[in-house]
Amino acid sequence: MREDTQFFIDGKWVDADADAKRLAVINPATGEEAGSVRQAGEADVNRAIEAARRAFRGFSRTLLHERLELLDEICVEYEKRMGDLADAITEEMGAPHKKVAVAQQVPIGIAHLKTARRIAADFPFEEHLGRTLIVKEPVGVCALITPWNWPLNQITCKVAPALVTGCTMVLKPSELAPFSARIFAEILEHSGVPAGVFNMVHGDGAIVGPWMSSHPQVDMVSLTGSARAGASVSKNAADSIKVVSLELGGKSANVILPGADLKRAVAHGVVAMMNNTGQSCNAPSRMLVPAERIDEVEAIAVAALERVTVGDPRDEATTVGPIANARQYERVQTLIQKGIDEGAKLLAGGTGRPEGIERGYFARPTIFSRANNRMTIAQEEIFGPVLTIIPYRDVDEAIDIANDTTYGLSGYVYGETLDQAREVARQLRTGMVHLNGAPGDPSAPFGGYKQSGVGREWGEYGIEEFLETKAIMGSQSA
Repeated sequence: MREDTQFFIDGKWVDADADAKRLAVINPATGEEAGSVRQAGEADVNRAIEAARRAFRGFSRTLLHERLELLDEICVEYEKRMGDLADAITEEMGAPHKKVAVAQQVPIGIAHLKTARRIAADFPFEEHLGRTLIVKEPVGVCALITPWNWPLNQITCKVAPALVTGCTMVLKPSELAPFSARIFAEILEHSGVPAGVFNMVHGDGAIVGPWMSSHPQVDMVSLTGSARAGASVSKNAADSIKVVSLELGGKSANVILPGADLKRAVAHGVVAMMNNTGQSCNAPSRMLVPAERIDEVEAIAVAALERVTVGDPRDEATTVGPIANARQYERVQTLIQKGIDEGAKLLAGGTGRPEGIERGYFARPTIFSRANNRMTIAQEEIFGPVLTIIPYRDVDEAIDIANDTTYGLSGYVYGETLDQAREVARQLRTGMVHLNGAPGDPSAPFGGYKQSGVGREWGEYGIEEFLETKAIMGSQSA
């Protein structure tokens, strides 16, 4: 049982108040309590922000090579704790240990640290424009609010650019998946991060988030979460005109074009949708296929689902674990039933737990077909192992369907040729597009259009988010 009663503030682990509310952390594979954290009070949040403010003046003036050396130390410490981090992620949010926690969740964290370090080494923090010096300076004190689905990914892709730019920060990780965040804070502590540069408090996002985003000493808020959470942050930050960076939800279309290798494209789309138990904001949740080939698509999709193994996340054969928490499990169940009620064809899965599983938040990997874009399962982000297949008559209709959503995070296109896929990709109103099964790129910008967010994370574009631009005129003599 992991009982965490502390926050990391001003370089020290400090105890929560004796009467601080205890927030239970549930192991989703069993439905049983795995530990707890304490709810930060407003005074705790204020202390963390004040510590970051005090540290900012000194840390913002450190030399780039000092910050790069700090990232090097963090990477060394991170590598020492990779096993601990994988164990924590499996326990707190149910990621299959071997196939997801060890192979994906933990490595993406250090990938962000190393990518930020590499790009920052050659980043143009200063450049001349005639007689004017253009300076990129740290934005200031940053409030970082992160979710439970890819905990280390979202923490590191914010903390790494904040550190290399000279910002200070307060992290509020998800109270539903806080164990890996505790280990990450210990990594930074042991790496020699100066006191006050990195601070961490726990708590319910609906309570702590507004305190952080409205605080007058916070200069920037970076949130990954739902559209509703993004709207709340924006409203609370508005009075003090803060910089706001939001990475929100998605309902990404996977457009399989006429002439594409159908077997390969459909099978890849099914397996990609089920990765991380479907709990990825950029998951290819809508598969758009030529109407005249719908029978073939359905057969391939059902066969591909046989490659998916649901079970105990500690079992090495498991590829799909439980839904990460009870609230999300109930949402997934409700939306699966909605798909049935609205007349989509249920190819596989359905409501309830998979056969033979009697406890935990396990959902049945589900595929709907012959849906249309007016259905709830085609419009709402389900955030579970549920794929919706939608037929289209021609490519123009496919593009219209793909863009007919309030979201615009990612897109996927499979074409007969790369040129064909690229032409369709240019017409999708999304921040990212994967062509012919291409994987993600930690150096590329991650973010979306419309209600999928504001700003970009990852790589050079993520570093830019944590910078202000200053023009110093007359810096060069005539």
